[in-house]
Amino acid sequence: MATANETVIREFCAAFARRDVDELLTFFTEDAVYHNMPMRAVQGKAAIRGVLDMFVKPAQSVDFALLNLASTGDTVFTERLDTFQIGDRRVELPIAGVFDMDGSKIAAWRDYFDLATWTKQASPPAG
Repeated sequence: MATANETVIREFCAAFARRDVDELLTFFTEDAVYHNMPMRAVQGKAAIRGVLDMFVKPAQSVDFALLNLASTGDTVFTERLDTFQIGDRRVELPIAGVFDMDGSKIAAWRDYFDLATWTKQASPPAG
């Protein structure tokens, strides 16, 4: 049976399909930290909005497919395949994500992935 924290993270991942950054921000505490591990961490909803705007807004579709999910205490672990349709490019990015919860809100989100996998698929072809 899913825990309350697991349910929140399932709902959060499903919300990406709607591409509504305002909705996504409702899942976070005011001082939440978001860290895409190949980049620097950001803190607070305004900074998180800036990062989300970079990859959600340009995409025609976004899908966070949960492959595995587990939790212990206030931490939820995910294995995902995040898929973005950006113009004529389809980007599929395997990710391990870790969420620290504070009540029913995300206090910290860390995504571990290979930046080269994103760059290779998201960049227009050379030439």
